[in-house]
Formats: sequence, structure tokens, C-alpha cells
Amino acid sequence: MLVNAFAPKVFNMAYQFTGSRAEAEDQSQEIFLKVFHNLPKYDSEKNFAAWLLTLAKNHLIDSYRRTRWERKNRDDFDENLPSRAQIEDSPEDALLQREEHSVLWRGLNSLPSDIRLAIILKEIQGKKYEEVADILALPVGTVKSRVNRGKLQLARLLRECKEEGL
Repeated sequence: MLVNAFAPKVFNMAYQFTGSRAEAEDQSQEIFLKVFHNLPKYDSEKNFAAWLLTLAKNHLIDSYRRTRWERKNRDDFDENLPSRAQIEDSPEDALLQREEHSVLWRGLNSLPSDIRLAIILKEIQGKKYEEVADILALPVGTVKSRVNRGKLQLARLLRECKEEGL
């Protein structure tokens, strides 16, 4: 029952973090195994969804730190951005958009994992600052700071790429 209720959220977080469907599926399974083993530690006075997503976040960060695996293939990026009315007028526009997304993902991967996760949760998944703060078990001010710092770093990277003509 827990898996059915929370699998989409956990998978989405894992996919946003890893960028690979196969890796996200593996990570999701590991997360639910960890949830199962840690259920006795759950404090019933606390929000279960926040507890589960915090456990998922910690697992993803730990996994990233262990492997230091650089994600190179971000072909499914468009599917995971918040829906925007984007009309591609020509193949050149489509190519330009793919290149911009590639640069954006390279930028995201260059960020420290704590800042990257805050950006993913807030800007890509569209969560409110308070939700991100609950998931990351941080004060709202810290989340705002991390998101702002990440945006500034991404903007600098995008500006450099534009100046270099990439």
C-alpha cells in the first residue's frame, strides 16, 4: 500500500536526481527497502510523507557520494520539466532547445548535491519552499539560500556558455 501511494513521488525524485529511468527504478526499489527496514524508527507524530521523502533524499545523496557517477545522457529532460507551452517553429529551434537543456543539466551536475537537490525540488518539481524545507529537513531560509545560490551559479554558467558560443 505504501509503495502504491508513494512510488510516483519517490520515482520522480530519483529520476530528477539521476537522469536515468533505469537508475531511478533501481534507486526507488532501494529506497522502499530502506523504508521497510526503517518503519520501526518512524515517529507517528511526524508527517509520514516528509519522513519518507527525507529518507529518499538522504539515500539519493549517499548513493551519489558513493558512486560519483557523472550523468551524461539526459535525453528525457524535456519530459521532466514543468509543462510550458513551447512551440518549436523549426528544427533549428528544437536543436537549440536541446542544446540549452544539455548545458542546463551540465550546470546542475556541477552544483554541490545539496544545492542541486534544492533546485530540482523547487524549480523542476515545482514544490513550495516549505515543502522543500520539510523534505530536506532544513529551515525555509536555508532552502531559499540554496536555491538562490544555485540559480546564480547556473546563470553564470549559462552566460559563459553563451559568450563562448556553445
